[in-house]
Amino acid sequence: MNTATLKIAVAQLNCTVGDVVGNAAKISAAAAEARNRGAHLLLTPELALCGYPPEDLLLRADFYRSCAQQLALLAEEASHGIALLVGHPLEEGGLRFNAASLLQDGKVQATYRKVRLPNYEVFDELRYFAWGDEACVVSIQGVQVGVNICADVWEQGAAEQARAAGAELLLVLNASPYHMEKQAQRYAVMRDRVQHTGMAAVYCNLVGGQDELVFDGASFAVNADGSVVYQAPLFEERLDVLDYAHGRIRSELMAPLPCLEAAVYGALTLGVRDYIGKNRFPGALLGLSGGVDSALTLCIAVDALGADKVRAVMMPSPYTAQMSLDDSRALIANLGVRYDELSIVPVMETFERMLKPLFEGRAADTTEENLQARIRGMNLMALSNKFGSIVLTTGNKSEMAVGYATLYGDMAGGFAVIKDILKTLVYRLCAWRNAQSAVIPENILTRAPSAELKPDQKDQDSLPPYEVLDAIIEAYMERNESPREIIARGYTEHDVRRVVGMLRRNEYKRRQAPVGIRVTQRGFGKDWRYPITSRFADEY
Repeated sequence: MNTATLKIAVAQLNCTVGDVVGNAAKISAAAAEARNRGAHLLLTPELALCGYPPEDLLLRADFYRSCAQQLALLAEEASHGIALLVGHPLEEGGLRFNAASLLQDGKVQATYRKVRLPNYEVFDELRYFAWGDEACVVSIQGVQVGVNICADVWEQGAAEQARAAGAELLLVLNASPYHMEKQAQRYAVMRDRVQHTGMAAVYCNLVGGQDELVFDGASFAVNADGSVVYQAPLFEERLDVLDYAHGRIRSELMAPLPCLEAAVYGALTLGVRDYIGKNRFPGALLGLSGGVDSALTLCIAVDALGADKVRAVMMPSPYTAQMSLDDSRALIANLGVRYDELSIVPVMETFERMLKPLFEGRAADTTEENLQARIRGMNLMALSNKFGSIVLTTGNKSEMAVGYATLYGDMAGGFAVIKDILKTLVYRLCAWRNAQSAVIPENILTRAPSAELKPDQKDQDSLPPYEVLDAIIEAYMERNESPREIIARGYTEHDVRRVVGMLRRNEYKRRQAPVGIRVTQRGFGKDWRYPITSRFADEY
């Protein structure tokens, strides 16, 4: 048994895509802190130098030149007295790689090229990178360290190759996005790898929001017996130092894993904070309705940004219940945000007069309902243009699936906070948030959901009960089950045909919806690519 000891600093960094200079400065600062804390090696996340995922920036030659320049500067300025393992893109010999380099004593000492390139869910690395095919094992403080990058450890091959090349400890750089129950999957994968290789392993993950993705951090370490001996908190940028000696990793930090609702709420909060912060918006605004979706969205925005950066606008119509106004005012009082009430009645009347000659002989229908939503969307976008704040839309996944939303109306905005949250989960998240501090009035949680676009309207007038709707959406959309398989689960053919039909008909709306935060294994975004025009006949 090797008796050498190694202190490893795990840098759970929040990097910004494309900010190569800023990310390099962040890595350099982490190296200085790690050195001061006695670490021999700093481990960074996958593609930490450029941020993840860079998408088509990876097709630009000047992008690689910028990364190469900053990597050389990092080696020259930050790798004295400590080794740095830095994730970065690499272009060489006409090929492009997802790489990690060991910087030490002012130089790039070794480079590993990722072997497994994921091309599923939100990943499309085969579009950009070539496969690596060699192990990388480096000696640091007398310890033989093998390097893997993210997907390399999700199946056999790359870790075993490192072991065969002499590695006794595996370090894994990751940019693994969050979805519900993801950490349990990561534990299982890493336990499988250490079981097959006999090596302890350190898993360093990116943290932060990047468009629709949220990276949760949750870095951890596993000894060769499969025991988790280090667990970093989720959704938090930090640096931790681990000790490796006699074939085992030791750490005093074992952060508890949050419950599902707490984790999802944390992902949504971080997603909002980073989308608005990294894109330099001064704040956010949203339309408040007195309903549960806008209430949850407002709470997330306030928790992410602070009440001083959030503005809510209530835009009542003749169909807005007094209860909706009262509940909205109570919610605002609890959260302390700026609040405006702006009646849309005058604009409704103007549209009615203007369109009356054109609509003559036709009864009122969803046209007039949608006009109300579009008037509200127009008002919110006007405020956004005037004051610079981004409009947060409040539609949930259930609505996005079946088209229970109005183009250029309640779908108008810049960021869809709860786009991947089914209605049933919306209620669970509200209950969890109220358990932290009771801010959402009980009426909002107990009254029947309504768009309030006509007298006595209820969501369930035109949709199945949400527990049925959500179960069918989850089966068809997230698990790719056929209608026949869903019916076999006990749902009526009438409900399944109705929901699947609505889901398929409304692809054109989803293509025009704003980007929103992904928290499930399949959201309506990068990992949902269905044709708008399609005559495929589902199996019943």
